[in-house]
Amino acid sequence: MFKYSLIAVALTASLVGCSATGTDTQRSSESIQQLNQNDLVNGLSEDYFNSMIELSPISGTYMGRQGVNDKFDLAATYESLKETYQLLTSYQQKLDKIDKNNLSGQALLSYEILKRDLAFSKQGFEFPSYMMPINQMSGLHNVFAGLGSGQSAQPFNSVEDYNNFVSRADGFIEWLAGIESNMRLGIEKGVVLPKALTAKLIPQFEAHIIEDETQSVFWGPIKNLPESFTKTEKEELTAKYKSMVLESLVPAYKKMTHFLKTEYLPNSRETVGYSSLPNGKAWYEYQIANHTTLDMSADEIHEIGLSEVARIRNEMEWVKGQLKFEGDLQAFFEFLREDEQFYFNSADELINAYVEVKKKIDARVPLLFNIAPKADYEVKLVEAFRAESAAGASYAAPAPDGSRPGVFYINAHNLKAQPKFLVETLSIHEAAPGHHFQIALQQEVKGLPSFRKFGGYTVFAEGWALYAESLGKDLGLFTDPLMWYGRLVDEQLRAMRLVVDTGLHAKGWSRAQAIKFMLENSSMAESDVTAEVERYIGWPGQAVSYKVGQFKIQELRKYSEQQLGNKFNIKAFHTQILIDGALPMPILESKIKKWVESQR
Repeated sequence: MFKYSLIAVALTASLVGCSATGTDTQRSSESIQQLNQNDLVNGLSEDYFNSMIELSPISGTYMGRQGVNDKFDLAATYESLKETYQLLTSYQQKLDKIDKNNLSGQALLSYEILKRDLAFSKQGFEFPSYMMPINQMSGLHNVFAGLGSGQSAQPFNSVEDYNNFVSRADGFIEWLAGIESNMRLGIEKGVVLPKALTAKLIPQFEAHIIEDETQSVFWGPIKNLPESFTKTEKEELTAKYKSMVLESLVPAYKKMTHFLKTEYLPNSRETVGYSSLPNGKAWYEYQIANHTTLDMSADEIHEIGLSEVARIRNEMEWVKGQLKFEGDLQAFFEFLREDEQFYFNSADELINAYVEVKKKIDARVPLLFNIAPKADYEVKLVEAFRAESAAGASYAAPAPDGSRPGVFYINAHNLKAQPKFLVETLSIHEAAPGHHFQIALQQEVKGLPSFRKFGGYTVFAEGWALYAESLGKDLGLFTDPLMWYGRLVDEQLRAMRLVVDTGLHAKGWSRAQAIKFMLENSSMAESDVTAEVERYIGWPGQAVSYKVGQFKIQELRKYSEQQLGNKFNIKAFHTQILIDGALPMPILESKIKKWVESQR
């Protein structure tokens, strides 16, 4: 409807223009052409998005799509990968028929983004990612468990909803068989996980091997059956879920656990970096480009990281002096790691601290922003089944229809990895004005095409969240030297990532060498450092995007301030960064420079 109403408006304008000058008629004709071209891009981008949802119905559930909640993603095969490649090529061909010069506004941005994304996605087919489909940090095995718990995006409001998940569980079992086949192929081709990661992966499957169905994470929805269900419906669903858990899921988890223990672990590699994989150097460079959207070498990133680590250490020395601590920086780190005064006594105490900081930040955000998401967020503990391998904190987006708030997850698995001095900076990063602000706003922007509303780029999202941390003092936070130290801890973590990620995947660093480097340059708990290093091993290139994105946004702010002088407005700048959703860094830079020109 929207498309045709736009064209109708354009046609009406051209008819009115018939009694005007020839120039007016020409302008009207150009307007129609531009509008038609914009419509073509919008329609094409929506078709592309729908095609991607068909390939990944799990993503559709998180986006609130109807009709996909009974389906599970299919494991990749040679034929399915070939079909996906051809699909991307067909969209490239359609996009090439559109004249970029006749585009404007969001359509022009969508064209540039889609053109870049399609080409980059096709480039990724050079590398056999499907042979390593899961690791201890990411994979649909954990996503599925979260959905089945009833505490995530999977709806459990009607009998149909409950039956949908039973069907989805059948798809999950089929997917498990498919990835097992792919991982077995990986063994043949030498494309396997490091032993350290496989060892952490196994408990994630073992956790679901139970004898009592009521102890399963998948029993959560049965514990919370809606009162509106009839007695018969409740009894039937209870019986169906008992069968699903004990007769379908538990055997599937047992089978996968057996495969991982007896076949995959013995054949997992001793090395940790991508450089040890076939075509690994090029694969890692692709991962850097994938996560940063920029053309940067591993050597360049490594050197930037070393420089940043040294700079932040000097600032930590200043904090040590402010606190009148006697001893060197390593002794200071040890003091902060071990002294009980810096840590919470319980998970409840941890959660309450973040809830209180949320109130403080929410009240002060308007000082720097003239936009804010309608959706709120809540603070929750990371679920027990994934806590051991999960990050210290993370964020999950709200439901697009507002039915579910965003979630700021805090990991209480090891309270010594959650120091009190991290509360302010971690809250800014994961929630407001960091991830929650950026991602929830992106979902709420009117007129944004679906592939942009629900898409994203690590360098933008993580770069923004780290940039947001730098706004803490302007928001009235970090007044306590220890809280400022917490900000430095977080920034140092991101700086160390530049060094360690590239060290592991491009410079032959061992896992032990990476852990040692991080312990020597921070006060992080060893358990937290180990989890971080193993994260970088399994997720190459992702960790370098934080600092790279922060640098780019700070660079654009500095450019805007220098060019606009007294006309520079921080609220307007932040709006321009956020209002069009996540963008690749080169496209964001072009956009901001055009905005600056318009403000002169």
